[in-house]
Amino acid sequence: MKNYLQKRNYARDPFFDAFDDFFKPVFYDDRETSMRTDIKETDNGYQLDVEMPGFDKKDIKISLENGYLTVSAQKSTKEENGESEKKERYLRKECSVSCSRSYYVGDDIEKENVKAKYENGMLTLTVPKSQPKQLPSHNIEIE
Repeated sequence: MKNYLQKRNYARDPFFDAFDDFFKPVFYDDRETSMRTDIKETDNGYQLDVEMPGFDKKDIKISLENGYLTVSAQKSTKEENGESEKKERYLRKECSVSCSRSYYVGDDIEKENVKAKYENGMLTLTVPKSQPKQLPSHNIEIE
């Protein structure tokens, strides 16, 4: 389970570093690699660039439901009875990684209009802008 803690920047003061490290959970991941995303506005819509290194195209799933575009990825590897690069023997070697992130894109976006491309660890999503709804105008007679 990943813990999300806010990091403070005290100009790299050793006192605060030691204090923060003392209260940091044992399995704290300091790299914050949770699908970093750049969002750019274009003339026709939005472009989302999601960093997903180490995943294959088949490991990634994209869904659109209730106005939320959800990107999720999962992969796992299992090896039994082998040797590592350091010439250490192991009986079983497992690695499982999964991540997910949702983006609100609006209720009137349809899945056919969302384009996705995955290349070199970068998932690029193109989402069109939603058109503002035009309310009908009504004339009122004056008595």
